Amino acid sequence: MGETGQEPLWRPSPERVARTGIASFIATVNARYGTALSDYRSLHRWSVEQPSTFWEEIWQLGDVIGDRRGPALVDADRMPGARFFPEATLNYAENLLRPRDPASVALIFRGEDKVERHVSFGELTELVSRLQQALRAAGVGVGDRVAATLPNLPETIAIMLATTSLGAVFSSCSPDFGERGILDRFGQIEPKVYVACDGYWYNGKRVSIGDKLRNVVPHLPTAVRTVIVPYLGNAEEVAAGLPNGASLDAFIAPFAPAPLTFERLPFNHPAFILFSSGTTGVPKCIVHGAGGTLLQHIKEHRLHCDLAPGDRAFYFTTCGWMMWNWLVTGLASELTLCLFDGSPFAPTPGVLFDYAEKERFALFGTSAKYTDSLRKEGVRPGETHDLSALKALTSTGSPLAPESFCFVYEAIKADLHLASISGGTDIISCFVLGDPTSPVYKGEIQAPGLGMAVEVWSDEGKPVTGERGELVCTRPFPCMPVMFWNDPEGARYRAAYFERFPNVWCHGDFAEWTEHGGIIIHGRSDATLNPQGVRIGTAEIYAQAEQIPEIVEAIAIGQDWDNDVRVVLFVRLKEGVGLDADLEKRIRTQIRTGASPRHVPAKIIAVADIPRTRSGKITELAVRDVVHGRPVKNTEALANPEALELYRDLPELGS
Repeated sequence: MGETGQEPLWRPSPERVARTGIASFIATVNARYGTALSDYRSLHRWSVEQPSTFWEEIWQLGDVIGDRRGPALVDADRMPGARFFPEATLNYAENLLRPRDPASVALIFRGEDKVERHVSFGELTELVSRLQQALRAAGVGVGDRVAATLPNLPETIAIMLATTSLGAVFSSCSPDFGERGILDRFGQIEPKVYVACDGYWYNGKRVSIGDKLRNVVPHLPTAVRTVIVPYLGNAEEVAAGLPNGASLDAFIAPFAPAPLTFERLPFNHPAFILFSSGTTGVPKCIVHGAGGTLLQHIKEHRLHCDLAPGDRAFYFTTCGWMMWNWLVTGLASELTLCLFDGSPFAPTPGVLFDYAEKERFALFGTSAKYTDSLRKEGVRPGETHDLSALKALTSTGSPLAPESFCFVYEAIKADLHLASISGGTDIISCFVLGDPTSPVYKGEIQAPGLGMAVEVWSDEGKPVTGERGELVCTRPFPCMPVMFWNDPEGARYRAAYFERFPNVWCHGDFAEWTEHGGIIIHGRSDATLNPQGVRIGTAEIYAQAEQIPEIVEAIAIGQDWDNDVRVVLFVRLKEGVGLDADLEKRIRTQIRTGASPRHVPAKIIAVADIPRTRSGKITELAVRDVVHGRPVKNTEALANPEALELYRDLPELGS
């Protein structure tokens, strides 16, 4: 819980509060509805008590382009089942490509120290137009999927915009994913067009992915075209070796820029498919709607981050994380998006702050692990860089440690809105996040999101304050997933969020309200791993580890370590086999190449047995509890509870 009597690390000045989007929004609501809202807390109460009116106001705040007929919310007592703007139509891309000065800078890109580009709004619009025509010629239409394995490039945004302009559905992952990781995702959604890069830069090294693509593309039989975006300069060569392959230049060559057309569709027509892994099977395909995504991001950008047209927003993210989707919607608020691909420490630990200084970021978004790494490296950007334009720093992926809060104010900037934020892939946005009108306390997320009826519940389903419990949302919100792919009856969707507490969204985060009305997230309450803020399903690790002939079976957990989570892999080996350096290296290589570098365990430990339920399922949660010295619930459900003792007080886990 927050420290009693603790002084805030930062408090906005009254002048700053008066200039915020939240102050302006409160004034608008009071004038229109005769309310007497006075601060963020009263606004939040109103937003969850009057959801129809609140989301109508967000539509107006964002000047959303579309046909807003009918009610804002029907079946508000059903979750799932509530429907927002059921008679309205819009197009996501049309809102991001709203008219603005063609010469204004829409996108800025840096690829480590190798590439630097500025893309004007006019250039972006022309590229989207040519891609729209090319995709349409390839047969892409409403509901078709376009899948992309790409870095965080301007072209990636253009391809997404062209896809969604047609009413098709966009899905992406980053190019460091292994073959199996790509196919486990895109194999399920059967893309009509597949887009990839020729390679990428990481830590100063060229990484070509041509060989990987030659193994992936034949297993995507629905893809009528494979398009290769140039980044390393050999797109033509890579494309020539692939079925139906073409470089990006060749793909759009027949088409001159022409006026864009936009397919206006029902409010929450599918726009994105994101992927989240549980502990078994292939990743879940989470389908997000255009309208819910758009409204939620407009709210978060304009109000929670206090951004205005012309501001420059940066988020350090790959295209395999929902923060990429969050960032790109910034175009709907006429932000300039600052993109980066590669290592955030290449060529130097200060590279992102070099970028922030030169391009004058208003928002710097990153992960808790990055901030912690800066602290440990002794990097103090506030002493070496002009960060006068920087208004806000947001942090997500994993909880931001209290010492990292202090570090930001001491070493980056003293007058700064630091917002630890939390939500996820499941809602493509946040449940709890920043409030630019209120103080920041060490180790705490400031507030529940507007329109989000967030509570912390005990195991018995009762709201609690000052003790840990499940993060829940008790009322509907527009960015709930539309559905899971290949879940026609919705059974897997309901089981994922609504099984624990009927008619209430249970998010799977372990959380606690503080005395300041803020919140602390204590980590995931399920077995999903979260190293460096990237959610990883254990099944993806097992699929690779168990290809090693010497491994009989494996179990992976996240161990709380050094203000983060590290992946620990326990392996049961064949009789007579020992875990030596060579075997460890082969296991790590297999996981790195087959899944991704983020899946590689920090520790690999041989064990004699793995605990399992009577139905034969391995029990990550029980092992994790033993490793952390916590009591194990429900041992009677285990077929071999004695195996848990093998994981207790292991010396290897103390370093």
